Amino acid sequence: MPTKVDGSPARVLARLCRFVEGALADGDLSLSQYRLLAFLSQGDWAASALADRLNVSRPSITGLVDGLVKRGLVERRPSPDDRRRVDHVLTATGKKALREADERADARLRTILGEVPDDVADDVLDSLTRLHGALDARLQEKLR
Repeated sequence: MPTKVDGSPARVLARLCRFVEGALADGDLSLSQYRLLAFLSQGDWAASALADRLNVSRPSITGLVDGLVKRGLVERRPSPDDRRRVDHVLTATGKKALREADERADARLRTILGEVPDDVADDVLDSLTRLHGALDARLQEKLR
């Protein structure tokens, strides 16, 4: 059984978020903006779907998207399937910003994992991959 650390796993994740936020800030992105860009990297989304996926209100999504549109990272386009709907699309500049943010955040994580034995680092990365899959499955269930 793993040794209990001082604090809950949620506290550890909260601390890790601070490291990720720091890496994102180096590229002038907030965690919310990063999450939005990551979702858009999976496809085009209407505002209502983005709000559901990010678990925020529609006005919050509008404000978040507005800032990314001004920076040229996201573009609004009429939906080809429904003229009433506007899709949000990641631009080439947005894809580059996301890729660079991923690289900075991953580098910070590798730095932290460099402080633990290799087998522990491998287990953490494997666990994070599995957790990502579980979060995606939960989100898909919620959206049904």
